[in-house]
Amino acid sequence: MGENIQRTMTWQVFLFLICFHYDAMADEIHYSIYEEVKQGFVIGNVANDLGLDSKTLSSRKMQIVSHTKKQYFNVSLANGNVYVTDRIDREALCGIDPSCILNIEILVENPVAVFHVAIEIQDMNDNAPVFAKNIFEILISESAAPGTRFPLGNAQDPDLSSHSVQSYMLSSSQQFVLGEKISRDGLKHPELLLERPLDREKQSSYNLILTASDGGIPIKTGTASIKIIVQDANDNYPVFSQDTYQISLHEDVPNGFLVLHLNASDEDEGSNAHITYSFNHIPENARQNFSLDPESGEIRSKGALDFEVTKNYEMTVEAKDGGGLVTHCRISIQIVDVNDNQPDIIIKSLAISVPEDSIPGTLIALINVHDEDSGSNGAVTCQILNRLPFDLILTSLNYYKLITAAPLDREKVSEYNIRIMAEDDGSPSLSTNKSIHLVISDVNDNPPMFHQISYIGYIIENNQPGASIYGVHASDSDFNENSRTMYSLLNTKIEEIPLASYVSINSMSGVIYAQRSFDYEQLREFQFQVMAKDSGSPPLSSNVTVRICIIDKNDNAPKILYPSPDTEGSALFEFIPHSAEKGYLVTKVIAVDADSGHNAWLSYHLLQVPDPSLFTIGQQTGEIRIGRDLPDTESLRQKIVVLVKDNGVPSLSATVTLNLVVAETFQQFEPEIRRQPSHSDTASNTTFYLVIAIALISILFIVTVLVTIIYKCHKTNTPTSFEALSRNVYPQFTLGCPSEISDGSLPFPFSYDVCVTLDSKQNEIAYLKPVQNVPTDNLIDTDDSSNRGDVSSSSITQVSY
Repeated sequence: MGENIQRTMTWQVFLFLICFHYDAMADEIHYSIYEEVKQGFVIGNVANDLGLDSKTLSSRKMQIVSHTKKQYFNVSLANGNVYVTDRIDREALCGIDPSCILNIEILVENPVAVFHVAIEIQDMNDNAPVFAKNIFEILISESAAPGTRFPLGNAQDPDLSSHSVQSYMLSSSQQFVLGEKISRDGLKHPELLLERPLDREKQSSYNLILTASDGGIPIKTGTASIKIIVQDANDNYPVFSQDTYQISLHEDVPNGFLVLHLNASDEDEGSNAHITYSFNHIPENARQNFSLDPESGEIRSKGALDFEVTKNYEMTVEAKDGGGLVTHCRISIQIVDVNDNQPDIIIKSLAISVPEDSIPGTLIALINVHDEDSGSNGAVTCQILNRLPFDLILTSLNYYKLITAAPLDREKVSEYNIRIMAEDDGSPSLSTNKSIHLVISDVNDNPPMFHQISYIGYIIENNQPGASIYGVHASDSDFNENSRTMYSLLNTKIEEIPLASYVSINSMSGVIYAQRSFDYEQLREFQFQVMAKDSGSPPLSSNVTVRICIIDKNDNAPKILYPSPDTEGSALFEFIPHSAEKGYLVTKVIAVDADSGHNAWLSYHLLQVPDPSLFTIGQQTGEIRIGRDLPDTESLRQKIVVLVKDNGVPSLSATVTLNLVVAETFQQFEPEIRRQPSHSDTASNTTFYLVIAIALISILFIVTVLVTIIYKCHKTNTPTSFEALSRNVYPQFTLGCPSEISDGSLPFPFSYDVCVTLDSKQNEIAYLKPVQNVPTDNLIDTDDSSNRGDVSSSSITQVSY
């Protein structure tokens, strides 16, 4: 007893020993272990065998991929050891196949690599022989002659080789001994050999013990009882047509399909020749899938066959006649694979989003395709169904890399639905579709874009400081922070004054505010640049030019240049000879207005005149003429007040007082002057100073205009400005802003020519006319050739406004 216990312990220690083998061919590692090892048992170290750094296993996401329903192995990310995680039963996995290999795959990333590992499961003596029946009943005719053999049911041991059934032993008996019959496939079948004749009258039954032993260490045994009943003679046994039947069966056969029709024969007659059939030894999975009719011997399928679950079935059928004689045959059914499994698409590694600046070849997903069928039925190809900028590249057996094939642009396509189809080579072929949703993440690759190439805005002068005067807007096709736009003014100066003194901008909305009240007469337009910058990293920006035009407002009253307004209440004396006739030009009132357009249109009116019929004034020219023939008097003195008003709304005006004296000679007029000596001297001095002032003002104005035009022409490099100077003796002003009709003002540009006589003794004449090449459709023609002849040879200064 103690010796048996010691042998048992020695055998158990030996069971946990494993054999290790490493095959350096290709990328495959070969391990070999025994079945039934404990969970956690270390098979080998793949990190060392593959030459991987064990410190990077976790970052490279090493994992084991197995195509079995159970996960029998796992890998340690700490050291690379492959260990057992579940009970391994070679008989459950491989049945009677002599070779039992489990294929697993070691998957690592960064870079992606797949290593194939084959683990051979070696047999252990973990199963004891088992008889199909616990009790075998044998009917033996008493007429049986010594040497007659009676087949017994053989024991089954799912272990392989020496671990399977090796020998049988029969309990001692004087009439029977144990014999063996070896079939063509090498299996031992025990037989009961009659050694001495039987005498039913002496003993009608016998009870023996049949023991089957395997070749393992320690030896495992199985027993069955043999009950022998002695009968009268039945000396012929049923006979099958062959000892072993080999059958191929497609896995898709319908339920009830006839697999095999057994027909054993017996040369006896009567009840001794009536044969019934039964399974003598059949595995449980075969019993669930096959049935046997005991009378007809028909074996039919029941339930669903699955090649991927069980590839073959082994069973033993017993034929028994009415006399109790039995015989056995072996049936081997091979299941033939059909294409009944769709390919399976497994996403092993997936990036749910990629940036839009990803270069072609960027890895998106690692895809494994698997088909449980075999042969061509299990050969799978994979492709992308829709035309997208992506490719599938086969990296190793059944592994594909999904990569980008072209540059991506989130602003055109922000997300993709990639449909992948896996199709096997079966006939007919089966396929599986799977969709991968990929989001393209934004990169700051688009600067803000203004909606216009340039902007132009208008503001009426005398505006309130802080009022919004214009707004710009830029849009960015990027997303979130990359599209959030901030506005700012580029630092420039306007007439040496910082731009911030003129305008400011709301950095969020782009609204531009005035920082001061603008005066059209001082500044008619200015421009600056606005920058729109997004919040990306690095930020992108764009600039746009904004031009602000000041619109004139009627805020300047007319200014009378000639005659000079009297500061002390006295008026200017104008001499009219008695010979003057109707229409004679007495003098001309010259006035200017600092405003422009309609606001600068001036009209002249006689505000106070003793005799309205004696003098008339041209409303547009300001020329005072004699309205009728002078009365026959030696002298006549008229004091009139002239009103000059502009065309603005409301209208602004100015007045000037003139003394018109009619006398034949200056001596007639001299008493008037003597009666008012102070006023005469003052008027004479005033006239002199007025002429000098007008001349100086005209000269300064012409110089200023020339300098301004030369500067602008030099700045814009426009030849037409110099051509205008060569064609005209006098300068011209044209405004650069487009016309903005407001307060009844004229379309720009518009200018006036003012002509003034420098000789106070002559009739002071001024006229206004539009400058050449300026639209004059809406202007009043003031060019009167007949009147212009009255100027004689006086020197004329032209002033342009």
